[in-house]
Amino acid sequence: MNRIITRTYKEHSQGINNLNETLFHNANGYIGVRGSLEEGVPNGWNTMRGTYINGFYDVIPMKQAENLCNFVDKKDTMVNVADTMTIKCTVDGDNLDMTTGKLFKHERTLNMDAGYTDRLVEWESPKGTDIDVHVRRMTSFVLLPLFSIEYSITAKNKDTQIVLQSSHIAGVTNYCDPTDPRLAAESLKNLEVVVMEMKDGAGYAVSQTSVSKLKMCSLSENSVSFTDENGEKIDVSYDKEIISKADRIDEVFTFTLRKGESVTLTKINIYEDSLRETDCVEAAYRDLRKVKDNTLAYFYEKQADYLKEFWKNSEMTILGDDASSDAVAFNMYELLQAAAKDKYCSIAAKGLSGEGYEGHYFWDTEVFILPFFIMTNPSLAKEILKYRYYTLDKARENAKLLGHKRGALYPWRTITGAECSGYFVSGSAAYHINADIAYAIISYYLTTGDIDFIADVGEEILVETARLWLDLGNYNANGDFVLNDVTGPDEYTCMINNNYYTNCAAKYNISWAVKLYERLIEEGKVSAVASKTGITVEELGSMKAAADKMLLLYDKKLGINPQDDSFLSKPIWDLENTPKEDFPLLLHYHPLHLYRYQVCKQADTVLSYFMFEEMQDIETMRKSYEYYEKITTHDSSLSTCAFSIVASRLGMHDKGYAYFGDSTKLDLENTHNNTKDGVHTANMGGCYMAVVNGFAGVRIREDGMYIAPFVPADWEGYRFVMTYMGRLLSINVDRSDVKVSLLEGEPIEIYIYGKKYALSDRNNEISVKIDGNCVAVINS
Repeated sequence: MNRIITRTYKEHSQGINNLNETLFHNANGYIGVRGSLEEGVPNGWNTMRGTYINGFYDVIPMKQAENLCNFVDKKDTMVNVADTMTIKCTVDGDNLDMTTGKLFKHERTLNMDAGYTDRLVEWESPKGTDIDVHVRRMTSFVLLPLFSIEYSITAKNKDTQIVLQSSHIAGVTNYCDPTDPRLAAESLKNLEVVVMEMKDGAGYAVSQTSVSKLKMCSLSENSVSFTDENGEKIDVSYDKEIISKADRIDEVFTFTLRKGESVTLTKINIYEDSLRETDCVEAAYRDLRKVKDNTLAYFYEKQADYLKEFWKNSEMTILGDDASSDAVAFNMYELLQAAAKDKYCSIAAKGLSGEGYEGHYFWDTEVFILPFFIMTNPSLAKEILKYRYYTLDKARENAKLLGHKRGALYPWRTITGAECSGYFVSGSAAYHINADIAYAIISYYLTTGDIDFIADVGEEILVETARLWLDLGNYNANGDFVLNDVTGPDEYTCMINNNYYTNCAAKYNISWAVKLYERLIEEGKVSAVASKTGITVEELGSMKAAADKMLLLYDKKLGINPQDDSFLSKPIWDLENTPKEDFPLLLHYHPLHLYRYQVCKQADTVLSYFMFEEMQDIETMRKSYEYYEKITTHDSSLSTCAFSIVASRLGMHDKGYAYFGDSTKLDLENTHNNTKDGVHTANMGGCYMAVVNGFAGVRIREDGMYIAPFVPADWEGYRFVMTYMGRLLSINVDRSDVKVSLLEGEPIEIYIYGKKYALSDRNNEISVKIDGNCVAVINS
């Protein structure tokens, strides 16, 4: 299977350019480089040209009109660190500009097996000079600070004078759009260039953020080589000029290519930062030496090896639907590009593909993205989870700022662990993020059995988040444990009491905090957690009682779970007669207006049926699903995948597939018209779950792994690979059979349609007739 995405054009426009800057970005979880054109864009085009380091931030003011007690008045923001992608090309005196002359072909390719992007331009200059341009870019998965460019030009119809100006620009600013609340409202220069100079043949810059005082080094080394029309190396004389300024260095190469000859400018760029390195400059030159000692070809080879291992553990193929198969592969690759590789960072809402949401981390990571890594790359999932432990003290501080005496409250949006939401109503009040993080930790444990991680990291988080629920909640007159003035996943309904999702999530969080503490006692591994948390027997008893008495709302008349205790008393929004141009509603209606209606931005109660299905019966889930489906706008990219999974599990197979189709190509087809700001990483994770947890019915429970697959009507089948308890499993589903194979690991038992089967060396494949009418929900 060749995992390649290609787009070909014969014209160039701002819309095409801005979308492709996202779709063809390069990232490796540490650095991300937008797919901006090396030569830039025509004057007047509004474009987001950026390079980012995950976790590298500055702090900017966030003005509050009425700055009440402990309101957030500043926030972290992702920083555009430097521009080392710029290469200006002049052809017989004409600047390479695809909006001038004649553009015969512009092709952009993402090769997800090799781990690089290619760009091909066939262009005739205004003076009639024909050239081909081929650009290859890579951000290395094996040497994270490395971003390379190979920029090649071939003279096609005559001898051609070429001028290449390769730039290293340290004086950059962030993108802004004051009309969109999902982007920064003003462009700020967050970095001050401290040093900019040439050293040992490479230009480097040291820049420092304005407020956080973090430092980063960007380094760029250029070299040129020439080949004849047969690809053989030749010597061509050239002039080289270095132009140094306070915040940029330009290296200018001037030469003549004979017809058929080619030049390749190889640009090695390195990024290091002070979060991870004491001396950024020394680290950058050390990385450069690694590249030069091993050659760039070596790193291409290692990139392919890395991705071969990645796909071995995560391959997914849709049989009979190549377009969906390509889209799923693209989504998984983008998740890998976004995945944090150390404790200093997590996965941002846009990954490292753009500046939407200012590089902040949300609950999206734990609920929609981490399940993919937990089931395909648990060691990487563990590293991503460590970020929440690294910021646990900040969560404790945040809880105190909001008036809590005990526990930890994770921020709604953040980079450093400090709250960065200026609108507490739909931000800080979304306490469910605590339980979302707990859910991810528990999912990791249930899938891996890694009790040492729970002892070292996980249980302390579970205890502190459980404490927060006890401090937040209280018992009502009926003896129910209630949670007031919170906001659930639906951001069109805020500051309400007993949000169904939140109460389910809190119950789950608290119950598992107690359960895993008791398990650590049994394993003799509780001493560190006991010492760090100081938890008592009495406190554990209080947690058990709160979980047992948690209020989960139910309306007898409708037979559904109300989203909160006032939701059903509100009028229903008339979605059918709302003009299409008024969507998304958040951009056209005041929040208070939205809050007074039954209208949902995204799955809320419905999402709880995926995550906490054992807390409700099937009939209530089905009635609730049908109720909320009618009043949900899906204005959030997180919504359709949740509706797909739950529909599939409830036996509504056609609906499950329809919602999957709406979400799987969201970025490739730009269905929300905002992919230019960055990919929708959570939706991409949700698409993976729609297949694995939805169509295949996979769920990992305390008593084992269950699957209950069906095949959507438009497919011939599907297959995927996943990890469970250290075993590598292959699951193949077609219209007649379900086959589960043990590819690696010790014998294990799994459940297919509720029946237990054993996989071993002697019996490494199970084949079961498919049940097309299955309902995959399992109630305790």
